[in-house]
Amino acid sequence: MTPMLLLMLLIAAGGALGYRFWSRRRVRKTLFETPLSESERAIVAEEVPLTRKLPATLRDRLEGKINAFLDQVDFVGCNGLEVTEEMRLSIAAQACLLVVNSDTWYKHLTTILLYPGAFKSRQAQHNGYVVTEREIVRTGESWSRGPVVLSWAHSQQGALDDHDGHNVVFHEFAHQIDDLSGHTDGVPILDPEQKFADWARAFGPAYEAHVQQVQMGRRTVLDAYGAEGPEEFFAVAVEAFFERPAELKREVPAIYAQLAALFRLEPVTWDAPR
Repeated sequence: MTPMLLLMLLIAAGGALGYRFWSRRRVRKTLFETPLSESERAIVAEEVPLTRKLPATLRDRLEGKINAFLDQVDFVGCNGLEVTEEMRLSIAAQACLLVVNSDTWYKHLTTILLYPGAFKSRQAQHNGYVVTEREIVRTGESWSRGPVVLSWAHSQQGALDDHDGHNVVFHEFAHQIDDLSGHTDGVPILDPEQKFADWARAFGPAYEAHVQQVQMGRRTVLDAYGAEGPEEFFAVAVEAFFERPAELKREVPAIYAQLAALFRLEPVTWDAPR
């Protein structure tokens, strides 16, 4: 093969890749601007009542992001579960609520594994050179760069009860947002208007205080599981931010303020469902 022919082939290959990339971006832009159908909108409103509280200015944006999410992500039913439209729309709506008003996107996620209920997962524990594996029962898991694994029973219940501060989809997708920084450590990529020093001043002391509260057996607006580590503290704070915003703002105002800046949202002001 002559150098000239090789160069022409490389140029052609680069052009094809460039066209596919451009075409994909164009399709995604169209999806972001495409509303749900009336039947889809009704399903989302019924399955995820929190969406009915959204300000009118955000509803079109949510619907477009749901469409883009469903185009990007494959749902795989496990243990005999048949994935329905209601399941896909419910989970997509919950995941997209977290990013409805920001530029954040689940760009690495392509697969969601959906189980009928809680599922068993293997966890490795390291103690020096000794590695011990044990099976634990989970309702959700988030892997770096995907997939997300969810119990449908808990995902549905978490969406239907939007006042208890427990939502497994919010929790696992908070981990996905956290991981976009390259590390799941409780420090996501911050909004350009935020400063890391302010985030650290808010989350560091709040996490330590939460650990102490849990050790003393005291209940707070944040789930006790947040004491497992800064990454879990961030995830349970996200759950509370969307489902118990007034209590979070009252008990831990610095955390509420940082999450409001991160998501560019003020759920404490949202109206009751219509």
